[in-house]
Amino acid sequence: MPAFLNPDAVHKPIGAYSHTVLVAAGTELVFVAGQVGIRKDGTTPNSFAEQAEIVFENLRACLAAHGLEMKDVVKLNTYLVAGQDVQAMRAIRQSHFGMHQPTSTAIYVPALVSPELLLEVEAVAARPSP
Repeated sequence: MPAFLNPDAVHKPIGAYSHTVLVAAGTELVFVAGQVGIRKDGTTPNSFAEQAEIVFENLRACLAAHGLEMKDVVKLNTYLVAGQDVQAMRAIRQSHFGMHQPTSTAIYVPALVSPELLLEVEAVAARPSP
């Protein structure tokens, strides 16, 4: 089981994340490529909130394909196009993660690979080996 920790010598997290996670030897890691706001049918909504919801639904589906859940995520990287609402993204993220707080990085970028995409999220999940 991964061990999440916020060391006393470091400031409290300024969001819903942990500063560190220890993943024990023998744990299987699943790396999930950056997920974007594209629906299964290939369409992309214009709104940031709708794209964010799709991103986390896509992440959940990728994890489920490996028998994992959101609580198995140990690292999350979020890339937001500059000017997008980080608070809206945090609220949508929390609706999917609940109290689980993986290590996390969020940055603003000037653009993603396609101009209609407004955010991208990649993840690493951990599962103890059988």
